Amino acid sequence: MVCVLIRVHACGVNPVETYIRAGMFARRPNLPYTPGGDAAGVVEAVGEGVAALKAGDRVFTTATETGAYAEFTIAAEDSVHKLPDVLDFKQGAVIGVPYFIAHRAPIHNYLEATDVDDVNLSKDRQMLAYGGRVMIVGSGGPIEINPVDTMFKESSITGVSLFSATPEEKWESASFLYAGMEAGWLLPVVCFQYPLDNAA
Repeated sequence: MVCVLIRVHACGVNPVETYIRAGMFARRPNLPYTPGGDAAGVVEAVGEGVAALKAGDRVFTTATETGAYAEFTIAAEDSVHKLPDVLDFKQGAVIGVPYFIAHRAPIHNYLEATDVDDVNLSKDRQMLAYGGRVMIVGSGGPIEINPVDTMFKESSITGVSLFSATPEEKWESASFLYAGMEAGWLLPVVCFQYPLDNAA
């Protein structure tokens, strides 16, 4: 694996990290564990064979090998993307998983996105038009549904994961999103900010 060392300036918090920390995720991490996949910062060093990045580049990640809740993180080259100067590091830290999943949804003709629980999925199924689709991008655990709700509208429920994307699909998403950042129509709004000391 070809890796990049990044000095972290900001990191995003995704629902899966809260599930892992609460012990509600299906797979338990090996301990010691540092959470965080979405980060933004500056490349400190690159491994042999890294061609598209160099020390000093501003970047954001869609996954890390060592966790982003730290001063430094290591990420595979294909999970590191250049961050244009028009965005600050806090904005860059929230792009990873949320924006890549949002881009993946219309490509696969999904119409709705939900973090699944019984209440959300029930409401989503009621709002669906005939032939509508619900894309599941996260889940806090088991749910119960009545299949009749999907039968009458001939709707479908499909799970999607960024981690299932091919390298080509990830590259396509990265290119599209970078163009949006450069053009100025992709401007993430960061609602809450916490110092790393308060991450717990």
